[in-house]
Amino acid sequence: MTNDPRALFVRALDQTQQLVNTTGPDDLDLPTPCDEYDVRTLLGHLLTVTARINLALNGGDPLTIPVVTTGVDDVPAAWKERRVALDNTLADDSVLGRICKLPWGTLPGAAAIGAYTGELATHSWDLAKATGRLSQLDDALAAQVLPMVRQYVPAEQRGGHVPFGPVVPVPADASPYDQLAGWQGRKP
Repeated sequence: MTNDPRALFVRALDQTQQLVNTTGPDDLDLPTPCDEYDVRTLLGHLLTVTARINLALNGGDPLTIPVVTTGVDDVPAAWKERRVALDNTLADDSVLGRICKLPWGTLPGAAAIGAYTGELATHSWDLAKATGRLSQLDDALAAQVLPMVRQYVPAEQRGGHVPFGPVVPVPADASPYDQLAGWQGRKP
C-alpha cells in the first residue's frame, strides 16, 4: 500500500521505547523541554500516547485516558504491554481507513498514525534532551517527520487546541531534530 505510515510510526515507537527502557531512576526528576513535565511526567505522558493511539485506532475515545498516566512503578514493562497491544492493532491493514476520534479532531487511521509519529518523535527529543542522550536519536526519522509536522501543525495561532508554544527560529542548517523541536515551540 502506498503512503502507509506504519513503518515510520514503528521507527518512532522503537526509538521511544529504547529511550524509555534506558531512562534510569536518577533521571526522573530532571526537567524537560516541556515546561510542565519533568522526566517522570513525560514518561507518564508517553504511556498515555501509546494507549490513546491504540484506543483511537480501535474506535474509542482517547480523551477518556488522562494526559499523563500516573502510579506506574515499572514504566518499561507498562510500555511493553501497551506496545504489544498497539502492534497487534497496527497489523490489521483496515486500521488505515478507520475513522478515529483524536483530541484535536477526527481523522482516518493513516492520518492519525502520522500525527502520533510526529508526537513520538518530538517527545523522544524531549526525553533525550532532558537525559543528555541526543546522540541516540535517529536523525533520518526526524527528517521524514519534519515536513508532516510543518504541514499539519500551524505556525500561527499556537496555544489552546494547538498545544505548542510559538515557533522557535533555528538556523536552516540545524539538525532535523533541532528543526523539529523549534517548530514544536521548544528551544534546541
